[in-house]
Amino acid sequence: MDKKSARLKRARRGRAKMRELQAVRLSVYRTPKHIYAQVIAPEGDKVLASASTLDKDLRSGTTGNVEAAGKVGQLIAERAKAAGVSSVAFDRSGYKYHGRVKALAEAAREGGLEF
Repeated sequence: MDKKSARLKRARRGRAKMRELQAVRLSVYRTPKHIYAQVIAPEGDKVLASASTLDKDLRSGTTGNVEAAGKVGQLIAERAKAAGVSSVAFDRSGYKYHGRVKALAEAAREGGLEF
């Protein structure tokens, strides 16, 4: 099994549990240059809020580091609260809870999201 398929297998396992619990989820996707976050409805059919390093106010400077991930975490927390969401399940998409993923999660918690 290669690295990508192993990550996707871990992601499926976590998402199955979140679907069973009918939880609104904060999903994270990362690439070497950018990081993306979405708040997804319990049914999985609607995106309630989104933020990434591609947003105009976050695009200046470096986008693939821990600092940028923290800014995305703060922004997704603001947008989720504006959409009426305060409690989410953290979907790390099979990535380790470390580095940029951890920075995004901690910034979202500081911004007022509960998970």
